[in-house]
Amino acid sequence: MVSLICTLQDHRDEVYWCAFSPTLLATCSGDKTIRIYNTNDFSELPFSPLSGHRYGVHCCCFSVCGTYLFTCSTDALTIIWSMATGEVKTKFEHPGGSPVRVCSLSPDSSLLLSGASDGTLALWDFHSKKLCKFQFGRVSIGLLWTGQSTEACEMKLLHTLTGQSAPVLSCAFSSDGELLVSGSVDKTVTVYNASDGVLLHTLKRHESFVTACAFSPTLPWIATGSMDKKVNVWRIADRDSGQAQPRNPSCQGAGRKLSGHSRLLVSDWSEEDVLAWLSEEGLEELVTTFTTNNIDGPELLCLTKETLTSELSIESVGLRGKVLRKVEALKAELTGLDAPDEFLCPITREVMKDPVIAADGYSYERKAIESWISAKNRSSPMTNLPLPTTLVMPNRSLKTAIGRWTATQ
Repeated sequence: MVSLICTLQDHRDEVYWCAFSPTLLATCSGDKTIRIYNTNDFSELPFSPLSGHRYGVHCCCFSVCGTYLFTCSTDALTIIWSMATGEVKTKFEHPGGSPVRVCSLSPDSSLLLSGASDGTLALWDFHSKKLCKFQFGRVSIGLLWTGQSTEACEMKLLHTLTGQSAPVLSCAFSSDGELLVSGSVDKTVTVYNASDGVLLHTLKRHESFVTACAFSPTLPWIATGSMDKKVNVWRIADRDSGQAQPRNPSCQGAGRKLSGHSRLLVSDWSEEDVLAWLSEEGLEELVTTFTTNNIDGPELLCLTKETLTSELSIESVGLRGKVLRKVEALKAELTGLDAPDEFLCPITREVMKDPVIAADGYSYERKAIESWISAKNRSSPMTNLPLPTTLVMPNRSLKTAIGRWTATQ
């Protein structure tokens, strides 16, 4: 038996990947963030979410002891984060600047492998921070990790698993190798016995494609992420006792530190919501000032450099600038929460202002696709196939539709 024990709903775009350490759960998303949860109660760590990538974060993995988290993104960066402080320890830029889709750590955490959309793999020495190897085309991952004989090994097909009715987007083995989980376009999660390929469970609690799945290394848990922006955490019952951990109703949406973020409009925020937002954004020193002046959501949206100076008496130029940047970022973030997916640029995942059609038939924000092409990426961001031309054409009908939608917000 498998029971759903927790649903996390903090991401504002589709979830790309999930990863467990012995004590933490990390999730990454097209919203450019990585969220870190404590597996004791699924509360977010104080420094979560992590926001160091410019574009969507495709993959994440922990070092063996969970000391570090590795994340990679369309921005061609693989970032190493400290799980003690949330600080960036190192950034690796993929040679050639191609978007990095996946990263993996060697069993002893000494080597980092990153794979990019141009078909290249980069192997890094984590301790020296140096590039060990850069290779095009096919690479034997097992050889890279083990460093053993270069003789070819025989691969034998054991099972063909057919429990899902649409393409499989993600799969993972349990740490003991006994179970296999997979997520599919058919919105299901399937759990198999790895030794004989028998289908054990089919889970149907996601509302869109299941893009990520991961086993905990220490607990009988599975985490699954989806394009529905949710992460489900499941408990696998002990196969001998048949007992499953009861679902924890208080965990629904756990980790959402700011109640105001559960609402679409900042204008609905109370003074308490604004104070919580200040704390989340590292602006605790302004809590007293905002409390004294009764700043709620509508007041927050109306803040200007002049009001910060004359009415709130914030003398620091740097602090005023930081507040205004945070407010503008909040406006931009919340504006796109309910935007139709076709209004979002596939590269930036933001509402497009100047949409253009590229040779692959997809529409992008002009600056985003031009920047992509200027970085010598002659492949499509959506299909990874070569672009027959780098010319783009204005998508006027889409721009008009976005304009109409924006006017109603």
